Order: sequence, then structure tokens, then C-alpha cells
Amino acid sequence: MAQVEVVARRDITAKPDDVLDAIADYRQTHPRLLPEQFKDYEVREGGDGEGTVLFFRLHATSKRVRECLLDISEPADGTLVETDRNSTLVTTWTVAPGEGAEGARSRVTIRSTWEGAGGIGGVFERIFAPRALAGIYDQVLANLASEVEKPAG
Repeated sequence: MAQVEVVARRDITAKPDDVLDAIADYRQTHPRLLPEQFKDYEVREGGDGEGTVLFFRLHATSKRVRECLLDISEPADGTLVETDRNSTLVTTWTVAPGEGAEGARSRVTIRSTWEGAGGIGGVFERIFAPRALAGIYDQVLANLASEVEKPAG
């Protein structure tokens, strides 16, 4: 088995604290960030960052559905970690100050890792899963930008 990794990144015109607050708001804002592949979204405990327990079904394809039960932690400033109780999946959200715009820019990174399957199934997983998940994460980051970026003027 080999570790599989997916990374998506986007620069957003909003203050890092505002961006992180939006991501960490698992009750109101976070559900609006998720595209149609995320179904049955449910906050089971907490709802604001550390200590939240979150459930959803990720429909990576029409036949590939993963049930996720996530524990949310905040191990460092600007970082949220979602650890799946049902698998080795760990997703880390990192929000760092971006360049320029006097502190009103953020660089947001989503990084997921998990232990991939062995054999021929694992080969296909390592080839296709990162591409599919990266596309989903690009949509999540676009939704995040729409949520937190303020129009000029």
C-alpha cells in the first residue's frame, strides 16, 4: 500500500482570519462550500472548529461512495485538520497570509492523504483518485472565494 496525496491551492482576496473562520464554521458556512459530491452532511458535535464531529458521504463517482466521520482539530494557527474515523483519510486546511493587498490576501491549501489500496486496484486509485478529488477541491476553493471575497468599491 502506498500513500495517496491530493493538494489544491488558491489565493483569495480576504483576510486569513476571515477565511479560516469561514472554513471552521461547520454549521453555516462550510456546507455552502461543498459541491454536489458531498451528501448527507451532518454536524454531530460542536460546529465551530476544534471539537467538531462531522459526517457526510463523498460521492467521488456514481459508484464510489465514501462515508466519512471526521474529528476536527486545530493543531496550529491557520490550520484545521479533519481526521476520518472510518479510514486513514486526513485532510488539512491551511490558511496563510498571501502576498500584497496589505494583509487582505490569503493562500488556502487543502491537502488530503490516505493509505491507498494494494494491487491493481491501488494502481488505479493512485492514478485516478487524485485527479477526481483535486477537481472537487478546486470547486470547494472557488466556493470559498465566492463566500469570503468582498467586491471592490
